[in-house]
Amino acid sequence: MNEVFEEFRAAIHSVWHRRWLALAIAWGVCVLGWLIVALIPNSYESKARIFVQVDDVLVDQTNIASTAEDDILRVRQTLASKVNLEKVVKSTALGKGLTTQGQLDQAIDDLAEDTIVKSEEDNLFELIVTVGEGHLSEAENARLSQEVVQKLIDVFREENIAGNRGELAETVVFLDQQLNERKLELEEAEQRRLQFEAQHPELIGGAGSVSGRIAQARSESRSVSADLAAAQSALAAIEGQLSNTPRTIAGSPAAMGGARGALAQAEANLGGLRARGLTANHPDVISAQRQVNQLRQAVAAEGPQGSSAITNPAYSSLLSIRAERQANVQALQSRSAAIQSEMGNLMADQANEPGVAAEMTRISRDYEVLRNKYDELLADREKLRFRGDVENNRSSFRFDVIDPPSVPRVPAAPNRLLLLLGVLFAGLGAGVAGSLAMSRLRSTFSTAGKLERVMELPVIGTVSKTMTEAARAQHRKKLKMFAAATASLGGLFVLLMGIEILTRSTGA
Repeated sequence: MNEVFEEFRAAIHSVWHRRWLALAIAWGVCVLGWLIVALIPNSYESKARIFVQVDDVLVDQTNIASTAEDDILRVRQTLASKVNLEKVVKSTALGKGLTTQGQLDQAIDDLAEDTIVKSEEDNLFELIVTVGEGHLSEAENARLSQEVVQKLIDVFREENIAGNRGELAETVVFLDQQLNERKLELEEAEQRRLQFEAQHPELIGGAGSVSGRIAQARSESRSVSADLAAAQSALAAIEGQLSNTPRTIAGSPAAMGGARGALAQAEANLGGLRARGLTANHPDVISAQRQVNQLRQAVAAEGPQGSSAITNPAYSSLLSIRAERQANVQALQSRSAAIQSEMGNLMADQANEPGVAAEMTRISRDYEVLRNKYDELLADREKLRFRGDVENNRSSFRFDVIDPPSVPRVPAAPNRLLLLLGVLFAGLGAGVAGSLAMSRLRSTFSTAGKLERVMELPVIGTVSKTMTEAARAQHRKKLKMFAAATASLGGLFVLLMGIEILTRSTGA
């Protein structure tokens, strides 16, 4: 701890021993620094607060207007966009003297860095622009900052109110051009499809319809085959019943009474039941057969009677049913043959001309794609046209300047008070550092203890400095001169601070 304290005393002694060097360095650094601060041009800041609101009551009805969030985001992105800043630079003094594109781009980038857009609320914004051109006067920079803010507001209003309608009109014109091109392509594709279908009528509906028609024909063939099998089975049943039914019965029409007449009626009923397809095990058939058997016994008990043969009514009924079922079987056989022939033709077309089917698929696909694209463009064109009518008749875009930009009276930058104070401390620090560095370069020792530590030899004693009365007078004079020079540095600092404060308070 003693060594640290001794080093500190030695440093103070070194600085004080070379105080004139430290003061000279401090003066040089301060004067140079204050001169640089004085040469820094002032930057003036102009502000404006704007209110942007988009309220479209037709959103739900039209389903084409953008949401308020989208419009607010667009405000943030385009208010200080490069396109708007370029228009501002070209129309103000910022673009004066710019001859090359590189100079223009640099001016735009500088303005973008000095432009700030703050969002205070969802639709309330603060626009801040700082301008500090070295070739312009203080008053010109102040007016220029206000002019830049006002120009940004004007450009934004023009772009988003009048320009938005122009963009809609240009978009509608572009969509009309696209629709005309798509219309011609669609007509050409339709002509190609019609010509192909005229050459290959079997492929109408697309190549996929051939496979579908084959599958449909197969399904219909299976259905017809099942119906044909059922009709043939029914016809065989009728044939069996006809073989077991007599064509005629004995007796005359006048004598068809008693048991013989009842027997004829019972046999007719039994034939009718069998004609309906009822089997011998059916209860009605069993009952009718029992009745027939009983009547036959009764007829046999009566004995033979002179009679003439007459046509059996049951046999006649079965003949008509058989004719009907034969006609049904023949119709189903004809239908089955037609279906088989159609299937053969379709399969032959599919097997013999695969390239034609592929071409039909390609033509149909191209036509569908063009038609869908044309329908989409047409719907978009109509929506935009309706939106344009809405914008022309009633624009819901509201743009209000809450606080207009004003000409600033006091520069926003640089903060000269802080810079002047910083230069003063930097000068004092540079003076102290210079004197310490000089003491390190010269091989002297400020204390006996330091000499003893460095040389590692005991110090017997030190010689004190003595001065005459004339030397003391000279020393006091030098101290007064040093104090005056130091006070002058402080006074210059106070004077510069006062000038800066006075300038800020008066706005000069």
